[in-house]
Amino acid sequence: MLRLVLSFLLLIALPESVAHTAEPWQSLPPTPAPIAYPRSAHVSVNGIRLFYGEIGSGPPVLMLHGGLANSDYFGHQVRALAGRHRVIVVDSRGHGRSTRDDRPFGYDLMADDVLALLDVLAIAKPDIVGWSDGGIIALDIAMRHPNRVGRIFAFGANTSKSALKDGFDQNPVFAAYIKRAGEEYARISPTPTEYEAFLDQIGRMWASEPNWSDDQLKTIRSPVMVADGEHDEGIKREHTEYMAATIPGARLLIMPGLSHFAFLQDPERFNAALLHFLGDR
Repeated sequence: MLRLVLSFLLLIALPESVAHTAEPWQSLPPTPAPIAYPRSAHVSVNGIRLFYGEIGSGPPVLMLHGGLANSDYFGHQVRALAGRHRVIVVDSRGHGRSTRDDRPFGYDLMADDVLALLDVLAIAKPDIVGWSDGGIIALDIAMRHPNRVGRIFAFGANTSKSALKDGFDQNPVFAAYIKRAGEEYARISPTPTEYEAFLDQIGRMWASEPNWSDDQLKTIRSPVMVADGEHDEGIKREHTEYMAATIPGARLLIMPGLSHFAFLQDPERFNAALLHFLGDR
């Protein structure tokens, strides 16, 4: 049954950091400072070297960031989860500190990278928190390898290329994000001068994938929270609602006053919703 979870969030007060900001969805707060992970490494999987970090203990939660970004973006969420979970972050292929090869980017390929990493870490079935492309990768795993994923918190994801708003990359907040991502890429990537080529490759994937049918989405058996900000710059609201209505048993969460970057704009509210979902067993 589809459940719209709005009232829960409306009960959580805005933190003081945005109390005097009329429109937090129009801001792009700083990327959190990198976490000093007790366990981190580059591992050779699927033809690339993939960076991951681990912190905490307990039920495993895998954090999958959005396109162009890196695992630092989830810093606020990692700190909130690490007290009760084994939290694993990863820089997706070609992103952040990870390498890429000559194969075109695709969600199946990136999901296979994640599964290979989980095999290395001997993690059978983590919960997954995915933002944007990370949420798409989580749903890809849920359809193709349903025994490898538990709960999925999919924020700002889409299941069809038609879900993208025209010109979303020209939105001032999203354009600022693309610029920032390029600066971060130059600072931490193994190929620091290749951001434009990388951006072109990701853009080709966004223009062609994903293209999942209703029947494919209906095969998902994981508990799923389909979440997004009220003012997402790139994803059409009707598509988010469609996802929640089509994935069996999925819940729908729209975060008022926030956008595709809600986890940065109001981490207190975002984390409260995330912890509530992961703890609802």
